[in-house]
Amino acid sequence: MSENPLARVSRRGLLLGSAMLGAGFGASRADAQSALDNSTEMESDIRQETPRNISSFRTLEWRDHFSSLQGGAILADTISRCVHFWSEDGGTYRIYPSSVPMTDELTRRGRTEVVRKVLGPDWRPTPSMLERYPEWPPYVPPGPDNPLGTHALYLSWQFYRIHGTHDTRKIGRRSSSGCIGLYNEHIAELYSFARVGTQVLLI
Repeated sequence: MSENPLARVSRRGLLLGSAMLGAGFGASRADAQSALDNSTEMESDIRQETPRNISSFRTLEWRDHFSSLQGGAILADTISRCVHFWSEDGGTYRIYPSSVPMTDELTRRGRTEVVRKVLGPDWRPTPSMLERYPEWPPYVPPGPDNPLGTHALYLSWQFYRIHGTHDTRKIGRRSSSGCIGLYNEHIAELYSFARVGTQVLLI
């Protein structure tokens, strides 16, 4: 079996080298490092003394955000960096710590819904990601190097998902290019609760 192109040992060198070449021979190592640090959909080497999880959790009332619980409801709070779930009958309520988009420009807020559920998702970088990081592979199959983790809930907004991650350092941080990330064990549970048509609100 050939070596995975995203193997941790070679990824850092690949990104650093590609970033420096892409920026020209005058590029500094700091410029290349910046490109690596901002590769939010790929696993990166986080060295800063940042708390692993800085989410602040508080329970919420679904009535403050939804008119009903038909189909169940998911609320992704990008400020407190957590995801809330209420079942249709109101009997199940969960709060999960999450990763959120890295910048306000990458953050989409509003109402959407789950349109597809995938166990063992594959991943393709968006066109804008490939423009920023042309060295990234165009396709990553399901597995331990896949940025979407073990499960994914696809939303009606193109390219937006609630998904797992194999890089647990991202949870509780502004670390994605737009998606909401959960620990794999949490997305597995949310995946079992949610269904196609579950309403989703990002605030």
